[in-house]
Amino acid sequence: METQFVVVINHEEQYSIWPEGREIPNGWREAGVSGSKSDCLAHIAGVWTDLRPLSVRR
Repeated sequence: METQFVVVINHEEQYSIWPEGREIPNGWREAGVSGSKSDCLAHIAGVWTDLRPLSVRR
């Protein structure tokens, strides 16, 4: 069975993926998307179009 992942986001609106079922590290929260690694990475590629941290974009 393929490992499932969740998309996570931090306070700077930077994205990553994390194995589903593992405790999410401090400073990160679920972004509401889960699935295969490729599905999660495809979602991130579609929504994270400006890679600068939020504090720099402001």
